[in-house]
Amino acid sequence: MKTKSQNINLKYIVVSGLFAACITMTTAYLFHVPFPGGYIHLGDVLIYMVACLLPTPYAAAAAAIGAGLADLLTYPAWCLPTLVIKSCLVFFFTSRAPTFLCKRNYVGLVLASVFSPAAYGLCAVVLYGSIQSFWPQFAGTAIQSLGNGVIFLIVARAVDMTHLKQQMEKHVLT
Repeated sequence: MKTKSQNINLKYIVVSGLFAACITMTTAYLFHVPFPGGYIHLGDVLIYMVACLLPTPYAAAAAAIGAGLADLLTYPAWCLPTLVIKSCLVFFFTSRAPTFLCKRNYVGLVLASVFSPAAYGLCAVVLYGSIQSFWPQFAGTAIQSLGNGVIFLIVARAVDMTHLKQQMEKHVLT
């Protein structure tokens, strides 16, 4: 017979897996918004959402697995940096607030929008062996991060208006 703690952990693992799959698909294939030099994908929006919904270890696993698989399928050279960078993004957010939009998550959104481009810029320097690689990578990732930030704010506001987080915590995650 499973204990309540085991059931909760299993539910967190299942929700993490679902988010990982959605992160993979939206990052690699779905809902891309093109811009000169790249595109905005919605994978980071889902990373921010899972970070606001699940405890950090589960959210970090979903982010790393989802984004890492997307890069493995599309840009394999970036897979290892992505595993680390995307899992780090969840540490800027909290799942303990009653809503997705709270002071900590606003600050987290700003920090994530700076950290991700800087981290990818540094990885570009290492991958391409040139300091000149930093700024193009930084700029493209910054546009990606800003686009995801705006979309996250819209989606999170809509979700908060429906009280979905409270409903999930009440019926699914307990």
